[in-house]
Amino acid sequence: MVQAYGADTENDSAEPQRTGSGSRFQNLRDRWTRDKGIWRRGIVLAVCSVLLTLVMVFHAEIPNTIGNLGSLIETFLPWIGLFIPLLLILGLMRRSATALIALLLPVVAWLNLFGGLLTDKSGSGGDLTVATHNVKADNPDPAGTARQVAESGADVIALEELPSGQVPAYEAALADRFPYHSVQGTVGLWSKYPMSDTRPVDIKMGWTRAMRSTVTTPEGEVAVYVAHLPSVRVKLHAGFTANQRDDSADALGEAIADEQLDNVILLGDLNGTVNDRSLNGVTSQLRSTQGAAGDGFGFSWPASFPMARIDQILVKGVEPVSSWTLPATDSDHLPVAASVEL
Repeated sequence: MVQAYGADTENDSAEPQRTGSGSRFQNLRDRWTRDKGIWRRGIVLAVCSVLLTLVMVFHAEIPNTIGNLGSLIETFLPWIGLFIPLLLILGLMRRSATALIALLLPVVAWLNLFGGLLTDKSGSGGDLTVATHNVKADNPDPAGTARQVAESGADVIALEELPSGQVPAYEAALADRFPYHSVQGTVGLWSKYPMSDTRPVDIKMGWTRAMRSTVTTPEGEVAVYVAHLPSVRVKLHAGFTANQRDDSADALGEAIADEQLDNVILLGDLNGTVNDRSLNGVTSQLRSTQGAAGDGFGFSWPASFPMARIDQILVKGVEPVSSWTLPATDSDHLPVAASVEL
């Protein structure tokens, strides 16, 4: 009897066999730790991680001499991060510790470049709210598009790609809310506050696609620029055709450098991102409201699936408070808006 009781007690006190997810995790861990090739496999994946890191860290060193390759990569630079989860999946499939450890390099590089855009930096208030929208030349509802942008609560609105035949429709739709306005070529500016010293800006295109005006707000004067830089294309035989845009960006940068007012706001479709070194003539003088006070990347084009922030609100001498994209209109771009303190 005593022996039987002792045997039962010994069986009861034995550690129960592990089952379920804990057992599967332990089996997986054991397989990895017993695998002698865990460090030898995945060398190619590790090299890919290193190359990906080099592209992100040294993107400004990629030459533009062949098809403007550097500018093309910088236009879609945030999307390079999509290779990271792909490399992670492949590293797990290969059961390679080398590949997974090397993956930390592009993760750190991407977060260093774009991690700040993942947090909401927007505040409340602001002295002036501005908006800009490339309305698309063949917009089927110009009046409706104008009213949609006006509903953002903006004090100043810039519109680009205005065909002369549709200008009256935009003027009529905005007349009640914006008593001051000017259209120069294919760009226009509407304001709730008085405008003066309004004139076209020569950006070396042969016709007017940029302008500037002094907007006198209750907090002081602001030089407001509106610009629509030349379009870019990606062609197999020519690469990234951005040379005309680059020349116009340099001319716009020179005009802004000559500006006499301290407070400057640039609104428009620059057909490029702030990462693109070819826009340095402009971006070296101004800072992006989206980067300073936005929530996320604020991609604005194409409206159906935004992949790049080419519609910009850039400022100098004023403090960005918030920046955001507006709902889609009948254009292929999303409108963007920002509030600033003067």
